[in-house]
Amino acid sequence: MNRRKFIHYLGCTCGGLMLNSCTSVPITDRKQLSIIPEAKLNAQAAQIYEKIKEKEKLIKSGKDLSMIKNIGMKMEDSISKYFYQSQLNDPTTNFQWEYILIDNKKVKNAWCMPGGKIAVYTGILEVTKNKNGLAAVMGHEIAHAVAKHSIERASRGVILNTTVQITDILTGGKLSQVNRTTGMDTVGMLAQLGIMNPFSRKQESEADYLGLIFSSLSGYDIRETTKIWERLKEANKGKAPPEFMSTHPSAENRIKKINEWINDVTINYPPIIAS
Repeated sequence: MNRRKFIHYLGCTCGGLMLNSCTSVPITDRKQLSIIPEAKLNAQAAQIYEKIKEKEKLIKSGKDLSMIKNIGMKMEDSISKYFYQSQLNDPTTNFQWEYILIDNKKVKNAWCMPGGKIAVYTGILEVTKNKNGLAAVMGHEIAHAVAKHSIERASRGVILNTTVQITDILTGGKLSQVNRTTGMDTVGMLAQLGIMNPFSRKQESEADYLGLIFSSLSGYDIRETTKIWERLKEANKGKAPPEFMSTHPSAENRIKKINEWINDVTINYPPIIAS
């Protein structure tokens, strides 16, 4: 097969794969690539979650853990009710929700794995301050899972790696030569800065928006959200990398967008469950 025929065949194959693997993010309706089975990623996430539970020091009782679980269960219910009332498929149907509180004041973070496996570090509680602040953070992390962002990133990673390898073959190894000449993965770095990082920032903004919605649906005061990012901005002062090198939007851009969304979300996504 000559090179022209090979490229034509490859283009048809990849184009068909991407067209047949497109899904939409709930609520935002943004098209996304999904070629990794959700069940597979959820199972892998559950295994990693169990290992984290064994490795980390967990707080297994107390008011903070109770608050985390209470917020989480409200969001579980409000999200499912919203999609049911809207006559839409519930993206959390296959979730096995679980919540842990990790005793580590140095880590100001929380995350939600695919399938609803959530962890909150005690360090973030110093920033959230109250239930509305914690709901803002948890809503954002839950939004990543609801929007299937991990599946999307994994799918794009597969396509990107395959494209780079095939391009290297078609150019007679010129990409590999660039890497050897520079002594680093220059091609991979450029792809990260030019493709994956901007895409990750898009996901982060989407999670900010969906997180506001989930917090509002669950009866929390979403006006606290901008205060959270202001406090995080202060806590990270001088430590944040330039936005183009980061997977997250800058704090200034994030706060600006959230302020633009708050009124719309408050009006269009009123509480399903009272606080």
